[in-house]
Amino acid sequence: MIFRKVSLDAIPADQLVGRFAAITAAQDDALLGHELTKFNRLFDRMTEVRDELKRRPGDQRRALMALYDHPNMQVQLQAAKLTLAVAPDEARRKIEAIASSRWLPQSGDAGMCLLSLDRGIFKPT
Repeated sequence: MIFRKVSLDAIPADQLVGRFAAITAAQDDALLGHELTKFNRLFDRMTEVRDELKRRPGDQRRALMALYDHPNMQVQLQAAKLTLAVAPDEARRKIEAIASSRWLPQSGDAGMCLLSLDRGIFKPT
């Protein structure tokens, strides 16, 4: 599946969450296939969805919390990381659970995220 840059402003939040899930699931495939260029393009698309949700009245990134129980660990992790600014306690608990899961590579990424948070290197906005 190819995710081209599209105008997101007219897409309802629930459809943006679905797009986010599809993009981050494709990131998982790119990670497992060692396709860094593809992963980077997908990361850009994911960031565009995050930015659109953040831009909306009331900052609608909380909608991504619906993905905390998604079957794909990459989807869960990215949703948790990108909701840290709007739901810090819930997001941190999810990231801690992923770190404890030993599900690679996401558990390693989650552990590094927690370390960066605790050291003040990463400050969610």
